[in-house]
Amino acid sequence: MDEISLNGENPLEDGIIEPPGADSEGPEHMTLKVGNNLTFRRVDKYLQGRLNYLSRNTIQRLIKEQAVVINGVCPKASTKLSAGDIIDVILPPPETKEITPENIPLNIIYEDDDILVINKQPDLIVHPTRGYKSGTLVNALVYYAKSLSAGSEDFRPGIIHRLDRNTTGVMIVAKNETAHWRLAHQFEKRTTRKNYIAIVHGTPDLTADCINQPLGVHSRVREKFAVRWDIGKEAITFYEVIEKFKGYSLLKVDIRTGRTHQIRVHLNYIKHPIVGDDMYGGKIVYRWQIENKEPVPQEPLMARPALHAWRLEITHPTTEERMTFEAPLYDDMRILLEELRKFRK
Repeated sequence: MDEISLNGENPLEDGIIEPPGADSEGPEHMTLKVGNNLTFRRVDKYLQGRLNYLSRNTIQRLIKEQAVVINGVCPKASTKLSAGDIIDVILPPPETKEITPENIPLNIIYEDDDILVINKQPDLIVHPTRGYKSGTLVNALVYYAKSLSAGSEDFRPGIIHRLDRNTTGVMIVAKNETAHWRLAHQFEKRTTRKNYIAIVHGTPDLTADCINQPLGVHSRVREKFAVRWDIGKEAITFYEVIEKFKGYSLLKVDIRTGRTHQIRVHLNYIKHPIVGDDMYGGKIVYRWQIENKEPVPQEPLMARPALHAWRLEITHPTTEERMTFEAPLYDDMRILLEELRKFRK
């Protein structure tokens, strides 16, 4: 058995012999003595429990690279531990908490001492992640703003809500802690109003409807989400058909919840995926398709999801005034809409 639980033993026997050296030269080490209270016998699971600030992948990488030694021997991840074992770990350097300011243009809709409202451009990730340490909205905000709220997590100063990388439109940013928690409370209690515009394939049978289907991580593809009746969380999306075209429709979409990829998954679920959203059934659109001509080499009109956060309504965190912000469409989505209107018949 990989996991053994021994009740009644002295947990203090499981301890740190040598903490990380703060001023020593060379790599940082930690030496652990395995006690009798051995909840996890596999070394990878044991270290994940003791060094919970390191991810499982990081711990397994340290073991694979022989940065973990048990009683003088390099183990495998599945190696079983016994009471009294001495584990030496070469710790990876702590991840930097600094964010590099970058002069990335921001399309500012409104600004005062408490909030900053922008029209987010396409191909812009909101905050740094493992694979993207620069070129994000946060890098741009740190360069532009003299002050931002600390944010709810590292690398997210000012960030209260997100938009997907290629979703454009209204985002609000907090410039101080009071503004942050008051706005975050509004999002949590669903007193904000968020209206999106989407161009989809086909035309729904109902001119307006509510999609109430729970969403969770896709069962096979970790990067995707799906309707999941087993583990999904509540997700509610309202849509209304604003304009109809030949093979396409313009929808106004309101969301009552803010699940990841919610609109994209829900519209694909009703068989009307968003134009350009290849992750969820949408197709890239070319001008020759709209004009009903023979295929010719040309740049696509829409090579990203045709989804835009058009309007956001909030209560100002200081003045308590109800405020509504609207963001104009970016060129690619605007031109696609103009072409659809031109060749409607």
